[in-house]
Amino acid sequence: MKRIVWLIVMIGAFLNAQQKDISVDPSVHGLQIGVLGIWWHNEIKLTNSIALRAEAGFDGGFGRPFLSDNTVYALIPILSLEPRYYFNLKRRVRKGRRIDGNSGNFISLNAKYYPDWFVISNEDANVISSISFMPTLGIRRHIGKHFNYEAGIGVGKNLKIDNEIYREQWGTAVNIHLRIGYRF
Repeated sequence: MKRIVWLIVMIGAFLNAQQKDISVDPSVHGLQIGVLGIWWHNEIKLTNSIALRAEAGFDGGFGRPFLSDNTVYALIPILSLEPRYYFNLKRRVRKGRRIDGNSGNFISLNAKYYPDWFVISNEDANVISSISFMPTLGIRRHIGKHFNYEAGIGVGKNLKIDNEIYREQWGTAVNIHLRIGYRF
């Protein structure tokens, strides 16, 4: 009888310890590719459910708003900072699903900076600096140990800064992404 009580207490303590450990990973970094670009990212744990994502890469597009009207296709450098709140980690653990590598659903406030350094394009393009802020709803799931996919959608504001004619212009920005990645 004492052994059964001791076993129940130990199992309870183990399960309780597991519940307190539900958290985003301390650091996640990797490389992601999508239909319109390639990005390196790093996420650092701020709290059990919030991670700060930093990203650098190349965004691509057809006639993007920060390029001149005659550009058909271009890749432009991007720097991004994004706090992410993973809101379903406990439910995923309860259902026996993975949360490693920050697998889960998230909401974020994505801040992107498109510098006017250069552009890779099939035509001459006038690059204009741009800053955008957009709330985003997304998911990330892992396949195996290193591979993942991520999807998200958001709408926000975009500020175009044209230094040649000293003009600033606000507009609407849309963030739709579907990416496949490798976690290091």
